Amino acid sequence: SSWYYARYTSPGASAQVDERAGYWLPVDQYIGGIEHAILHLLYFRFYHKLMRDAGLVHSDEPVINLLCQGMVIAETFYRKDADGSKTWINPSEVDMQRDERGRVVGAVLKADGRPVQIGSIEKMSKSKNNGIDPQSMVDKYGADTVRLFSMFAAPPEQSLEWNEAGVEGMARFLKRLWREVHIHVAGGLSKPGDLGPLDADQKMLRRKLHETIAKVGDDLGRRHAFNTAIAALMEFMNALLRCEDPSPCGRALRQESLEAVVLLLNPFTPHICHSLWQALGHAEQLLEDQPWPVADPEALHKESVTVAIQINGKLRATIDVPATASQAETQKLAMANTSVHKHLQGQSLKRVIVVPGKIVNIVL
Repeated sequence: SSWYYARYTSPGASAQVDERAGYWLPVDQYIGGIEHAILHLLYFRFYHKLMRDAGLVHSDEPVINLLCQGMVIAETFYRKDADGSKTWINPSEVDMQRDERGRVVGAVLKADGRPVQIGSIEKMSKSKNNGIDPQSMVDKYGADTVRLFSMFAAPPEQSLEWNEAGVEGMARFLKRLWREVHIHVAGGLSKPGDLGPLDADQKMLRRKLHETIAKVGDDLGRRHAFNTAIAALMEFMNALLRCEDPSPCGRALRQESLEAVVLLLNPFTPHICHSLWQALGHAEQLLEDQPWPVADPEALHKESVTVAIQINGKLRATIDVPATASQAETQKLAMANTSVHKHLQGQSLKRVIVVPGKIVNIVL
């Protein structure tokens, strides 16, 4: 078990490994449970160095990137037996009452309606009988929904608390996306390339779209922050749903937006995205063959930025200034602000610190 990864590179070899190991190793990305992060990885790394010293492999380390994902945890329930021991009850057999924060405050056994004791939230295990059958969730909500919740509920390196209410939230999001795509398709397909001159609201929405494309790409490719990538897509969909624009340019922007969301969401929810991609007019194109979306630098350009104005460290106002404004121009606009002018009356100005595009700090 300490060198299986190296053997995989040389199937059929009579020796432990052959020259193919030099091509494939080190492993680009290792993903393993946190419970294996001590002993298994210690042996894994030690054995690799032994193989290096023996001339079997050429790299000093077995992997380039290591990700130890957290454990899946869930509520526990039990009843005490006459001898003081505990009989652990599976959450699927319990009706739970939750408070406004989603915490379990009461529980009864479905079979007899009598109360059960609420234990701590612990790693899913046979001993605590708190495992949730993934197949039952897939049957109820679909594989895409379960996958999406699993990636969204927590950063991959932290423990994931299983919460069916969260699964239901992901199901609602996917239903909104499905509904929005089919409403758009019913009104007639557009081509993203049909975008003409954009008004202010359209420019803002398109900038939001391409900011989302840039963020999701970075979150997946560099940071492995799957939860924030999904959150960014949900945030953009909320912005898109608030924007009702039946104009030809607006519909072309909606087509571009929906296509981008489907492409970005595909690694998480491949089944629904496959269907939506075809519905968006690409029945002859496999979604998996499409290039990854790339943010348009022109769309990301901001004509103006919001600058905070602080007086002695306290926020007193915000102003919009041209994105190209110099320090002197930003300071002039800040000093001309009505709220700032009121706070400066009768005061002696000591210093003004300007960080272009971000903040003006006035020291009295």
